[in-house]
Amino acid sequence: MSSASPTSPTPTNSPPPFVEHAGGFVAFVGAGPGDENLLTLRGAALLGKADAVVLDRAAFGALLRHARPDVEVIDVTDDDPAPLGAVKAAKGGRRVVRLCPGDPMFFSSISEEVAACAKGEVDFEIVPGVPPATAVLAYAGIPAAASGPEFRVVDAGLVDDWSVHAATAGTLVIYNAGGDTVSVGKALVAAGRPDTTPVAVTGAGTTTEQTTVASTLGRLGPDLKHTVIDEPSLMVVGEAVTLRDSLSWFETKPLFGWRVLVPRTKEQSARLVEQLRSYGAVPEEVPTISVEPPRTPQQMDRAIKGLVTGRYEWVAFTSGNAVKAVREKFEEYGLDARAFAGLKVAAVGEATARALVDFGVRPDLVPTGQQSSEGLLAEWPPYDSMLDPINRVLLPRADIATETLVAGLTELGWECDDVTAYRTVRAAPPPAPIREAIKGGGFDAVLFTSSSTVRNLVGIAGKPHNVTVIAAIGPQTVRTAEEFGLRVDVMADRPSASALAAALAEYGAKQRQAAVAAGETPRRPSQTRRGARRRAK
Repeated sequence: MSSASPTSPTPTNSPPPFVEHAGGFVAFVGAGPGDENLLTLRGAALLGKADAVVLDRAAFGALLRHARPDVEVIDVTDDDPAPLGAVKAAKGGRRVVRLCPGDPMFFSSISEEVAACAKGEVDFEIVPGVPPATAVLAYAGIPAAASGPEFRVVDAGLVDDWSVHAATAGTLVIYNAGGDTVSVGKALVAAGRPDTTPVAVTGAGTTTEQTTVASTLGRLGPDLKHTVIDEPSLMVVGEAVTLRDSLSWFETKPLFGWRVLVPRTKEQSARLVEQLRSYGAVPEEVPTISVEPPRTPQQMDRAIKGLVTGRYEWVAFTSGNAVKAVREKFEEYGLDARAFAGLKVAAVGEATARALVDFGVRPDLVPTGQQSSEGLLAEWPPYDSMLDPINRVLLPRADIATETLVAGLTELGWECDDVTAYRTVRAAPPPAPIREAIKGGGFDAVLFTSSSTVRNLVGIAGKPHNVTVIAAIGPQTVRTAEEFGLRVDVMADRPSASALAAALAEYGAKQRQAAVAAGETPRRPSQTRRGARRRAK
């Protein structure tokens, strides 16, 4: 067996730990270009151990998910561009992370803060980040070095003479052109660059607000005239821009930039939200139902005791909330999934089955067809006294559950203990801006995963605007939506939230393809309402 020599460094794949310093520590961490998923592993590790974080919360607040819940947040303001709070906190022996846009050493303004650390004899570390110069181009579908041997990055605010940069034999990336973008284009032409040279301007790069306008130096002004370009923006000049049509992948996602309302809680919608984000959407959870314990716990207490003592042959779960309610009762009594040994377990659908598997229980029966009470009954075996020593089924359900399942199981010869495991009550109304967006067409789509989500959303927030795409999980939910005067545009091919999201993505893709085929700029549903500002994608 070989071994490393005493002087050999020990290899490791994990980021180096914080080094404790008597005078504290400041890490200047590159936050990347905007997409929160482009933070480096080292940056995330430092955030996870920080006592204080200094950042522009409006721009990088999403990155606080990597930090401890009790971390102190020092928000940077325009009045205090170089906060000395980091130095002060570090002098008190605290571990501080200063989040910086892009890469801290790439056209950054942190030099004063670094100097303050050095002057105050505070140890510091600089963690590189993903710079917009490469990341925004990648997200815009523009290969950085495809048009020649040179890749040049300049800050427009520091350039007095554009003649040197106009002669660039490759791709020219320009930071901080902002409102002077057209003037910069004219200056490049005046300095000798042909007015037919391809150029692209991208605003809010790598985020779901990203907008790119591709043009030429000669037509840049007219092409930008009717388009809003959000800051920060980036200007790219060179033949590489012509490859955008074939390499664009981010802005062409089927639901790119769509603001999608998900009327479920964060716990219920975690997988759904991730799926929607993969399609380029911006999901927003608005709970319409609040799940609460039963008014009297004795019924559930007796059911759990019966489950442990062998009273039941089957336990049927009709929702993830039912699984959660039973799991919490188990934890209360010091039980775990082993208590299900010898029992047969049924789940009404895929989502409920996943909740059971997370609990450590693999269901014996999940409908292969319709994922509903009817689908479960269609595959439930009739009671057979020769095969089943016990003919009783436990149904831990909501207080408003229908009688369909109980009636069907009774017809099959089973006796049911229909137990209230939790109560569902209408959630409180969402904040006023959300209600206004729902009624005013600020959302591009809403996903209704049950009839109750339709009734409750309308009850607490009002009817969605007629430009909003309505997606419903199945025929019953469609009927309920139509009863409220809503036009249903999308229905899932099977009753699951995942299938519903996929159906919405397919709808969005077809809308985009139709617009492109007609020679039009694809627009989100919310952009078609009167008064909506127009963007080019």
